[in-house]
Amino acid sequence: MSEATLTRLAEEPPAPAARRALGLPAETWPRILMPLLIGVLALSVWEIAVRVNEVPHYVLPPPSVIWTTLRADWGTLSVSLGITLQITFAALAVAALLGLALAVLFAQSKWIELSLFPYAVVLQVTPIVAIAPLIIVWVDDIRLALLICAWIVAFFPILSNTTLGLNSADHNLVDLFRLYRASRFQELVFLRLPSALPLFLAGLRISGGLALIGAIVAEFVAGTGGRASGLAYRILEAGYQLQIPRMFAALLLICASGIAIFLALGLVQHLALRRWHESALRREG
Repeated sequence: MSEATLTRLAEEPPAPAARRALGLPAETWPRILMPLLIGVLALSVWEIAVRVNEVPHYVLPPPSVIWTTLRADWGTLSVSLGITLQITFAALAVAALLGLALAVLFAQSKWIELSLFPYAVVLQVTPIVAIAPLIIVWVDDIRLALLICAWIVAFFPILSNTTLGLNSADHNLVDLFRLYRASRFQELVFLRLPSALPLFLAGLRISGGLALIGAIVAEFVAGTGGRASGLAYRILEAGYQLQIPRMFAALLLICASGIAIFLALGLVQHLALRRWHESALRREG
């Protein structure tokens, strides 16, 4: 590098540091505050409309009544929330492990992929509401039956995304690995799995919400009561007793859980990809 270039670089002012507010980059706050603002406005309109029109609480409770009911019934609803989340996370873990294992198997043999993948598609397109009663009849353990139903819903996005990722490795790099006589295991570990990681994490993020939906639907079909009951049963119970605020409180917990799962898996995706993958790298301007 010439002396003139070195002098010019030395004279250039350093790049300004990214502005931060309360520990977060300034450009992050609009993405947080705008949805919150829309949510507050929607809840305010809901509250005012219900009170002005004097809508009975057993038809449509205002948000304030729902919040009060949630606090009053937290003891019961929190236990049911724990049951539902246990089934959700167990189904998601099984779906991730089996989906990844089958995708790796498909990547090793096209014949296996051609033979088994259509059955995965059949499993995906079959409505869980239609087969959940059969699963509950066939499986004696109700918890296991609910887990199987949630797994069926969550399984396919992970399998399909990971299979696509494993098959999308750069062909030039594949040829390079084979030129240097890398084993199939080395090619899988050092090339195909890193290439598939972004798509696997994307499928996992989708399946997190689907696992919760599958657990809720299975609980609705099962309709099991008692202490160890999920949120879906609490919604059914509240509907039978016309306790509509309690029904909305349970529904609020389900929605909040789905959002939390989506955000948590999105954070995992960001942390895993932020230093090397194009989808997570921050760009200037």
